[in-house]
Amino acid sequence: MEITRVGSQPSGKGPQDWFTGAVRIDPLFAANEYRRAAAASVTFEPGARTAWHTHPLGQTLIVTAGCGWAQREGGPVEEIHPGDVVWFSPGEKHWHGATATTGMTHIAIQENLNGKVVDWMEKVSEEQYHK
Repeated sequence: MEITRVGSQPSGKGPQDWFTGAVRIDPLFAANEYRRAAAASVTFEPGARTAWHTHPLGQTLIVTAGCGWAQREGGPVEEIHPGDVVWFSPGEKHWHGATATTGMTHIAIQENLNGKVVDWMEKVSEEQYHK
C-alpha cells in the first residue's frame, strides 16, 4: 500500500503552451511500472481552458466543482457540472475548461502509452471558445 499525502506534491501553473488563462494543476498520481494511469486535479479560472489535444489511450474527466465546457472536434460545446464524468476516446481531438463566467475543477485521468499521455495541439481560439 502507498499513501500519497495531500500537500506532498506541489501545485503548478498550467503551462502557457498548453492552456489559455489561469490554470492550477495538482498532481494526484503518476504512471509507474505497475500503474499505467496518471491523474491530476485541474482548476480553471473563468475563461481558462486547455489547448486542443488528444490522448493515445483516451481520457476520463470527473468534474468536482464549478461549471465547465468540453468539446470534441466537430461536436457542440457541452456544459459540464460536478458529478459529470466525461470520456474522450483514444485519439479524439478535444478541449475542456471553465465557462466564461464560472471556474471549474476536474480530475483528469489518462493512461501512459510508451511514455506518452497527451499530444498537445493548437490553442482554442476565442471564436471557438465562445460558440
